[in-house]
Amino acid sequence: MLQSKNSGSDARAPYMRAANVQPDGVLAIDDVKEMWFGEGELEHLSIRAGDVVVVEGGQGGFGRAAYIDKDLPGWGFQNSINRLRPIGDFDGRYIAYYLIALRASGFIRAYSNVVSMPHLTAEKLARIPILMPPVELQRDIADYLDRETARIDTLIEEQQQLIEMLRERRAAAISNAVLEATSVRIQLRRVVDVIDCAHVTAEFVDDDKRYPVASIRECQGATVDLSGCNYTTEEFFEHLRASGRAPRPGDLLFIRNVSVGLVSVVTSDLPEFAVGQETVLLRRNRDIDPSFLRYALIGAEVRHAIESAMIGSTFRRINVSAIRALPVPIPSLDEQRRIAVQLDEQTAKTDTLIEETERFIELSRERRSALITAAVTGQIDVQGAA
Repeated sequence: MLQSKNSGSDARAPYMRAANVQPDGVLAIDDVKEMWFGEGELEHLSIRAGDVVVVEGGQGGFGRAAYIDKDLPGWGFQNSINRLRPIGDFDGRYIAYYLIALRASGFIRAYSNVVSMPHLTAEKLARIPILMPPVELQRDIADYLDRETARIDTLIEEQQQLIEMLRERRAAAISNAVLEATSVRIQLRRVVDVIDCAHVTAEFVDDDKRYPVASIRECQGATVDLSGCNYTTEEFFEHLRASGRAPRPGDLLFIRNVSVGLVSVVTSDLPEFAVGQETVLLRRNRDIDPSFLRYALIGAEVRHAIESAMIGSTFRRINVSAIRALPVPIPSLDEQRRIAVQLDEQTAKTDTLIEETERFIELSRERRSALITAAVTGQIDVQGAA
């Protein structure tokens, strides 16, 4: 168990936890945490090269496995981790790859009998049937997968760097266009009414799809997307609408908690909906192009102002008063429309490239998973491939 206090003769040491075991066998130990271990526990709960660690519980992570390729002297592990230590010459890399394949196939989820909070306990883990070819073949399979997955991982990393570059280019285009528009900056409250939607917790229902509520998830893009939203009761919806929390076409939704600064435009094709408590509703009180205003709010200058105004260390947020005071550039309406059209064209091209690259990464990960499964189940002649 996680031990936060010294019982008298304990030693403080780093420990392996579920967060260190990432998908696809990736071991992330840059984020190191420490806890107290009793006398003799560190020796019993040691982690060394050749071991395999497997996550025991949690919806997102149970059954994840990773191979330990180097000694971790002085480390222990928490009860969210099961440690496998191969007997004799069995290759831990092969065992880890086999467990990764089982998880990808859905076997681990079915085997763990998932209902609410799944657990792959040590007892269940020990009873999993596993194909164990001769040790020499285990090593050949592991060597082959080490080599091939490394190539795929390098390719994925390069594509992720490309996405980051495209996003930076996109942000630069927005910032440059907005900054060149005008040198005049005015507070946001002078161009929109900022309607605070906090202190209202929606009552969600599953069976009635008539009263949608938008929150952070619906404001990830340029326009509000209600395709995956939650729904509330008619009574609560009427309460939200009566209190001014039902957006109109041309309004903007500004996220003030967690994903601070996301902004989406409300379009005319959406049904009537209400706004959740993470969101601030921006309603224009003068003739402003909503698309331009969104670009202005996500540009680097306003983004820096948002960062400076945010409060909280772990739960980041921004107060409504700070949102009202954000400095925004507002050129003439014709100039706003011209810039918005220009940026729509530029960002659409970049967004298409990003989507294509993300799809390529997804296919590469699927290829990686299929390769592991094929190798550990004998569908690939790894010796011939080598």
